[in-house]
Amino acid sequence: MRHSILATAIALAGVTGSAAAGEGMWVPQQLPEIAGPLSKAGLELPPEQLADLTGDPMGAVVSLGGCTASFVSPRGLVVTNHHCAYGAIQLNSTPENNLIDKGFNATDLSEELSAGPNARIYALDSIRDVTAQVKAAIAAAPDAAGRSQALEAIEKQLVADCEAEEGFRCQFYSFSGGNTYRLFKNLEIKDVRLVHAPPNSIGSYGGDIDNWMWPRHTGDYTFYRAYVGPDGKPAAYAEDNVPYEPRHWLKIASRPLETGDFVMVAGYPGRTARYALAAEFDETAQWTYPTLKGHYENLVGLVEAAGAENEDIEVKYASTVRGWHNAMKNYGGQLEGFERIDASATKHREEAAVLDWLRGQGAEGEAALAAHERLLELHEAESATRERDLVLGQLRRTGVIGAATGLYRLAIEQAKPDAEREPGYQQRDLPGFEGSLRQMEKRYHPAMDRQLQEYWLRQYVELPESQRVESIDQWLGGDDEAAVQAALDKLARTRLGDLDQRLALLEADPADFETSDDPALQFAVAVMPTLLELEREAEARQGDALLARPAFLQAVADYKASQGGFVYPDANSSLRITFGNVQGYTKADGTRQAPFTTIDQIAAKHTGEEPFDSPQAQLDAIAAGNHGGLASEALGTVPVNFMADLDITGGNSGSPVMDARGELVGLVFDMNWESVSSNWVFDPDMTRVIALDARYMRWVMQEVFPAPQVLEELGVPEQE
Repeated sequence: MRHSILATAIALAGVTGSAAAGEGMWVPQQLPEIAGPLSKAGLELPPEQLADLTGDPMGAVVSLGGCTASFVSPRGLVVTNHHCAYGAIQLNSTPENNLIDKGFNATDLSEELSAGPNARIYALDSIRDVTAQVKAAIAAAPDAAGRSQALEAIEKQLVADCEAEEGFRCQFYSFSGGNTYRLFKNLEIKDVRLVHAPPNSIGSYGGDIDNWMWPRHTGDYTFYRAYVGPDGKPAAYAEDNVPYEPRHWLKIASRPLETGDFVMVAGYPGRTARYALAAEFDETAQWTYPTLKGHYENLVGLVEAAGAENEDIEVKYASTVRGWHNAMKNYGGQLEGFERIDASATKHREEAAVLDWLRGQGAEGEAALAAHERLLELHEAESATRERDLVLGQLRRTGVIGAATGLYRLAIEQAKPDAEREPGYQQRDLPGFEGSLRQMEKRYHPAMDRQLQEYWLRQYVELPESQRVESIDQWLGGDDEAAVQAALDKLARTRLGDLDQRLALLEADPADFETSDDPALQFAVAVMPTLLELEREAEARQGDALLARPAFLQAVADYKASQGGFVYPDANSSLRITFGNVQGYTKADGTRQAPFTTIDQIAAKHTGEEPFDSPQAQLDAIAAGNHGGLASEALGTVPVNFMADLDITGGNSGSPVMDARGELVGLVFDMNWESVSSNWVFDPDMTRVIALDARYMRWVMQEVFPAPQVLEELGVPEQE
């Protein structure tokens, strides 16, 4: 309330040593303040070295814009998870040459494949605190809507100034509900190429059955390479581009990883909600997750049934279905975890303790209590139309409807000066916008798109009358099955399934859409006024929250500090570090889980049918005892995956796991089933990350799916 949310927490952590291994996605600037716990856990590097984000080893860690990766050679070689590169593998696959099943290995640079027009590698250049400028802009605004507009305006100004230097992409982040704002400047590498990916039977071994589970035996790795123009600057894909030369890259660990060893993960975790209101948690647990899980189950059923009849659909929607499967299982695991630990009671108890404490804090406490009350009112207003908002959002994500509404909105925004356009439609966003239109060619099938449209239109006509949208009602011309089928027949006549038609509309004026006879564009024109009005309503709520949320979260921080606790901000897709030790855990049924799995267990798990269909070369190598010099002395064989008591979430996939000396020992790719609920409530006894052991990655490239050129580049040539 008087100090920044991090200042209070960090000061206390430095005094009490209450920061511990396990819980905490720490902003790098905090690490020197928790040097004691880091040293106790086993870190051998100075914490100040980790706070140097452009030095060694942190300068090697990069974002893929949804996953994390790291440079591992001076020639721009990048390692990440197989599932993070799955979209790129899918884009390069056809029914006749299915790289998902076969795997891919470029024996030299000339064979490397483009990862797609929207593939990016973001290498961090600098971080700047812009809190004072942002808060001043918000404070000067006249009302709630004005505050939202002021925040957007200052964000666009800061980003534009930051990106004035060609080749950089800047990202604006809010921490702790708006108590701190930082601007991240990244080198934007636009030419990303696929170098090596194991077959799905290794990279996704266990599939959805093993997802979030332990024990695990997944070879979840893939290699990209970063390319730049001949002048060394970022450039779009071109044949004469050259490998990027990073200033820092991670070295494969020279010391074997064992139980109890210190490990740390640096990456870009997506979103957590540990400081959300109890009411927000309850809605998530009681409505959002169960509802989305049910929809995704239905959608997966539709696509898998169609894919069984049409291999083109199966390949084109493989990445989409994989994402749905992952979300379904994640939501199920979170719901199970919420029930197991009675998370709702915990959230309500913690919030009640904060409120009770605030009642004894005088005027400042009263202000925070008022902020809490306002947040509850805003949450209730947003919840009133949750069914409508879900259906409209999903309908707008279907193929030709999504393209039509996006293109029409782009035409509207392009009539404005660039600084006044909505985020997502500025000049800086156009390459990505065009890339999405191009990638649709490999992720769209008219028959499947019709089924997805049909699903969401049926959901729409089942909405209660109070949540229906007049413009959509008029476009539909009815609320029965006949109206839905007539709308689908009409949309089937769209020309947006053709790439040239989509690209031609990038430069179109609003009038071109408003006079078009294309049915998908007519839908976009009909609903756009409503969509813009809904945006304005959301902006007003956000403007109120811009005052209330920081005030209440500062109160939470001050309360935790008063109790001897520590505070790290919720994950927000910015760079974080978490640390701990290699260790197993005890399941709720009392069974103790070992921290490592081995290649011998792969053979025992093999059934010959997907997803437990190990390649014969792998089974032969295991049977022959070919360890390739990579066996763990303690295990007597090659380790596959390992666990550690770290704190991660989605977005950390592909993050490097580093040892006490900052060397690469593995790649994070999952969490155990019991820990998926940690996005909301952290459980130190059960929360574990699952990582690929770098020794297994090397073993696969040595003994099963040979890639000697990659091993050589990593500095770990094949062993006898």
